[in-house]
Amino acid sequence: QVQLVESGGGLVQAGGSLRLSCAASGRTFTFRTYRLGWFRLAPGKEREFVAAISRSGTITYYSDSVKGRFTISRDSAKNTAYLQMNSLKPEDTAVYYCAAGRDTVGSSRTPGAYDDWGQGTQVTVSS
Repeated sequence: QVQLVESGGGLVQAGGSLRLSCAASGRTFTFRTYRLGWFRLAPGKEREFVAAISRSGTITYYSDSVKGRFTISRDSAKNTAYLQMNSLKPEDTAVYYCAAGRDTVGSSRTPGAYDDWGQGTQVTVSS
């Protein structure tokens, strides 16, 4: 099992930036063998895919709503994934969750592709 801890959330004005971090750990955990994703959950809405990155870090995926504004990355030396969020909009307000998946089968855009989840970090964008 993998433990995931998100950080970096907060309150920011529209047009501003935030960088979320997701620190991964585990007794038998090997960071490079997991694909990683970010999802978000806003009040009254369903969980939404935001971004994902392959095990090697060479392939990334983004939802249409964040493409061109958000960037996902990973640092194997630190066992950490990042989500750089620029040009934030009020509609980006949500709790953001990091997720890790061992298998490569299935779309990285779906929650079912992931085995472990963090506790979430709140991002609030004011207008």
